[in-house]
Amino acid sequence: MEMTESQTVATKRQVWNAGRTVGAKRALKPKQIWQIRFYLNQNRRLRDRALLDLAIDSKLRGCDLVRMKIGDIVSGGQIRTRAIVMQQKTSRPVQFELLADARASLLTWLERRGGTVEDYVFPSRVDRDRHLSTRQYERLVDDWVTAVGLMRSEYGTHSLRRTKASIIYRATGNLRAVQILLGHCKIENTVRYLGIDVEDALALAENTEI
Repeated sequence: MEMTESQTVATKRQVWNAGRTVGAKRALKPKQIWQIRFYLNQNRRLRDRALLDLAIDSKLRGCDLVRMKIGDIVSGGQIRTRAIVMQQKTSRPVQFELLADARASLLTWLERRGGTVEDYVFPSRVDRDRHLSTRQYERLVDDWVTAVGLMRSEYGTHSLRRTKASIIYRATGNLRAVQILLGHCKIENTVRYLGIDVEDALALAENTEI
């Protein structure tokens, strides 16, 4: 049976994900985080070190991370220990902590960057009045992971969002806490996001004695 013209075109058209690794990006392990930090410190990339630390602690999507303003994380000349931002995707607020390493790297960066509370934490290099683009953020993450010997296809900006959430879940098994930290509306979204499966559930159950 001969194929129709439309069928022939369809067979020739390349599948959108041909040659790409699809699926959730891997979360980083603590050792890998410190390898990236060492690389950035060695190369005196103050902005990138601050961006990495803020991404990990905030657990924000890239679109929310790059839009953060200095006033979101600074109060009285000091980096806040806790901050809150409105998520672009859900239009709901989410809170996060800023630990000592992140506060130190952010302070170092902002002292060099300057600016007011209304300025973006990470401005575009093309237009200082605009924020770093999500595409440039993706390129930076690609550079960081390949610099420490990781496969770029397996990691991305969502790796930084997932990293701390995954560590917290593995340590506590508390899905509700992780849901709040990620700003998910439904706990089912958190389950899918973390890639929790039957083996994870059974392992948690086996370690819980009554």
